This record gives sequence, C-alpha cells and structure tokens, in this order.
Amino acid sequence: MAGEVRASAEAVVSRLDVNPDCATLTVDVTAIVENWRSLAARAPGAEAAVAIKADAYGLGMFQIALALARAKARTFFVATLEEGIDLRALRPDTTIYVLNGLARGATRKFLAHDLRPCLKTFNEIVAWSTVDHRPAALHIDTGMNRLGLGPDEVAALAADRDPLGRIDVTLVMSHLACAEERDNPMNARQLSNFLAAVRHLGLEEKPLSLASSSGIFLGPDYHLQMTRPGAAIYGLNPLPNHPNPMRQVVTLEGKILQTRRVDTGMTVGYGATHLVQGSGRIATVGIGYADGFMRRLGNRGFAFIAGRRVPIVGRVSMDLITLDVSALPDELTPPGAAVELLGPNQGPDDLAAAADTNGYEVLTSLGRRYRRIYEVEAERP
Repeated sequence: MAGEVRASAEAVVSRLDVNPDCATLTVDVTAIVENWRSLAARAPGAEAAVAIKADAYGLGMFQIALALARAKARTFFVATLEEGIDLRALRPDTTIYVLNGLARGATRKFLAHDLRPCLKTFNEIVAWSTVDHRPAALHIDTGMNRLGLGPDEVAALAADRDPLGRIDVTLVMSHLACAEERDNPMNARQLSNFLAAVRHLGLEEKPLSLASSSGIFLGPDYHLQMTRPGAAIYGLNPLPNHPNPMRQVVTLEGKILQTRRVDTGMTVGYGATHLVQGSGRIATVGIGYADGFMRRLGNRGFAFIAGRRVPIVGRVSMDLITLDVSALPDELTPPGAAVELLGPNQGPDDLAAAADTNGYEVLTSLGRRYRRIYEVEAERP
C-alpha cells in the first residue's frame, strides 16, 4: 500500500504492482463519511452506528472504518465473529456488535477480542450469562422470521429472567423487512411488536434500535436510540423509485484491450449470442465475472466511454466483456481508453437493474483483481 495525492485528497492506492491494463476501482471514502453524517443528521436524537459487514459491502473495511472512526462513529456492526476479530485488530477503542450471534463454543473468542454478540436465542442468552454481566445485544424477531427471539422465546425469557439479569444488555434490536416501502403496514406492525416485546421483558430503559438505512427515512418513531445505516452509506439508494439522496462513492473503470471491425453475419463471444447487423466495431475490455462483473449483464448491460453509453454485446466471460462502439469515433476507442462501468453515469443501483438484482450484490461482488484507490480528504492542521 502506498500514498498518492489527487488534488485536495489523499488517495491510498493498493495493488500498484498489477498490470497497467487492469481495471481500477476508486472508493471515495470522503463521500462515505459525508453520507454517514447526512444519515446521522436525519435522526438527531439517536446514535448513528455503522453496518460495516461483508468488508464494508465489498469496498474495504479497514480503510472505511478508520475514516468513520475519525469522524466519531463509535459503534460498528459486523456479520461474523471473524469480521469482528479483524475489525478489533484495527480499532481497539470501538464498540463492535456481531449480528450472527454467539456461535457455539465461541464465548472465549468474543471475550478475548471484546466483541458483543447479538443474542438471538434463549440458549445463547443462557450461554452468555455464564460469563457474568458482560455486554451484549438482544435481537428480537418482529416478523422477519430470520434471526432473533421469537414470541415463544420472549415469553420464556420473561418468565425466567435470571439469565437476562446476569447480562449487561447494552442494546435491544430488531430488523425491518419492508423499510424501503414507506407506506407498507408491516413497518408499523413491526415497530409495535418490537416495543411490546421490550415492555414484556422490562427493558424499556435500554437503548433500542430498529432502523437501518431505509428505516431512517420512516421518521422519528423508528429512530429510537440508535440507527444502523449500511447500504446508504455506500451510495445505494435507500428510497427506491425516488431520487437517490446519497452521494455516489464508487467508480469502476476498465480499459480497452483491442478494437476490431465486424460486419453482417459475424457473431460475438461465447455461444455466438450476439449477431452483428451491419458493419461496425467491437471493443474488448479487460473485466469479467471473475472480477464480480455479473454474467447476467451480457447482451443487456451498458458501459460509458467519454460519457457516451455503449451496449455490452455477447456474453460476459471470465476476464472480458465486449462493447459495440460502432457509434463512436475511432479516436475515442484506442487500446488503453478508459471505460466506465460504475461512476457518474451509472451507479450500482443502475447496474443492478440491468442485471435483475440489487445494488448490494453489485457492491459485494466486486473482485480482488482491481487496482483499488481510496480517496480520503486530507486532514487540515
């Protein structure tokens, strides 16, 4: 890893030894911090934690966690024990919750690395209670039917509060299933179920958390004492079918390796799935599904060259995609020319729509072969 200065930003560059024709992934860490601050401002009475699981949604946990911690983020959520251990090695002074709960036999590792499990079953609560008043979160299922204490376990815990009394409950949380749909009645039902369970357990005085990114936009009733934004911090739209209020944070650029002339009757790529109609030109770009560029984008996705949209034709292969650049002048498509796959003209949500998936999958699929650049605003003296 080395430093590289870009204008007024400090850019941290990794994989400088790779082929200069490789694709470049640029992560605007300053924009991530600004997105987090924007979401925090929407819930001024609540602490804004950070969901940084899955390597910060594929963008790089270490670099992003450092910047957010400098910006005064105090609490982080990861999915797995291993993610928590990695994050603790980086930041010894933050609160880290592990969403997947207390794995069997993992108590000692949680204690050794000062991690807090999100306890999701009665048995996990009993197991954690044996270490005597160590901090943890309680995860209550309010209708997602995924992780968390269901109604029967809440009732059992209310009837036998001894294990709970031997735990330092520092947070009670649940998760909304339909938060991106503002008018979906399930949101209000889950909020009501959550507050009822909290009262049943006598935990009204504990910090409560229900809203992640989209939930923040449901209003103050959902903010409680802590929000847990994730996807929106990384530029994904928390309000589908509305303008994205978040700054884009990712630019992915490939490079043209070769351009060739084609004519009627020729085909492009594996399976000959694209049939050329008329004379034109095909540009081959060094990026493929081994880089996390989804195979489903073949014959349906787009890229941008000098701000002009060009279609992906033929299948996406492991290392390559092919573009129809017939409408562009030759001078815009020489070998080495930059091709935007993600950036100002096409965000992760746009690419996701073309691939019939969501922006989460686009970001978390980003591969390891990219030259990665992390742009961070230089600290002022």
